[in-house]
Amino acid sequence: MKDDLAIIALESYRDQGDKINSILCKWRGAENYMIPCSCPRFNSGEAKGIISESIRDKDLYIMVDVCNNSIRYKMDGEMNRMSPDDHYQDLKRIIAACNGKAKRLTVIMPFLYESRQHRRTTRESLDCAIMLKEMEFLGVDTIVTFDAHDPRMANVLPLKGIENVSPALQFTQGFLTEYEDIIIDKDHLMFIAPDEGATERVVFLASVYGVNIGMFYKRRDYSNIVDGTNPIIAHDFCGGDLHGVDAVVVDDMIASGGSIIDVCKQIKERGARRVFIFSTFGLFSSGFDKLDKAYEEGLFDRIFTTNLVHQKPELLEKEYYYSINMNRYVAAIIDTLNKNEPMHGLVKPEKRIKEIIESYKAGN
Repeated sequence: MKDDLAIIALESYRDQGDKINSILCKWRGAENYMIPCSCPRFNSGEAKGIISESIRDKDLYIMVDVCNNSIRYKMDGEMNRMSPDDHYQDLKRIIAACNGKAKRLTVIMPFLYESRQHRRTTRESLDCAIMLKEMEFLGVDTIVTFDAHDPRMANVLPLKGIENVSPALQFTQGFLTEYEDIIIDKDHLMFIAPDEGATERVVFLASVYGVNIGMFYKRRDYSNIVDGTNPIIAHDFCGGDLHGVDAVVVDDMIASGGSIIDVCKQIKERGARRVFIFSTFGLFSSGFDKLDKAYEEGLFDRIFTTNLVHQKPELLEKEYYYSINMNRYVAAIIDTLNKNEPMHGLVKPEKRIKEIIESYKAGN
């Protein structure tokens, strides 16, 4: 059977893409699946997408990290930092450069572009929905994302594939490898949602682990808007006794960190033994001063985030940080889709997580 797999990694995902390509080549005994691409810019800031090899009749996978703010380009003689909007435009340019010649087109976008603007509460845009419709118009067959801020966005494209993958397996592996004294039962471990939007993630993990859940409700000031959102007045906790319990706070992203710190503070005040944070995307968009101070004050013990988005170099040096490597999982997703095999075991890996937990309880 002819191997029709091809990969394009935009500059924002180039390093990770090369590693994923190497993993796939090793698994499948191939030399290379990577198709070179570039998005050179004119002095005005305009750009174009270029691919350097034919992708005709290929099963093509395009990877992009819209959160990578480390890349700069020159415009009018000055250096500009690339925003999510810039990365998304480059993605469309590369898709357009393919000129409809690929047999099948899959976009791997770990952080779903504009996923925080997923619903309309007043006269405002629906950016994530518009993006998904544009992907459909451009001929994208499948979008692979991770831990979407609101999984209901899949309803925008009822006839197209959106694979919303949970990284719960990798968090479990990292957590139980790093800590050998976790007691997995309802009296010693609890998963906690920092807000009502994170409840589904927490329910999934708690169900697999066989423990209880807790949830914080964010009370907001809806009469004001600060930095694009309604400011949080307080976090109200709904859940059982936390005294002596190891608490795991689960969310899809850490932006400024202020909200998650307030949640950790309340958990510690309620007598929790240790506090761990699972967050798929560590954006840390306001620096690390707040988190450094919170760690020094003992408000949390460890932060786990994935390498699905750009990791700031200073983050990797933090004593309290643990990086979850997702490269092999992304490679497995590409391999599975290319072979037209079922995705359920990768999207929601309940069985594998339970196997790891049983092995951990058995002392292995």
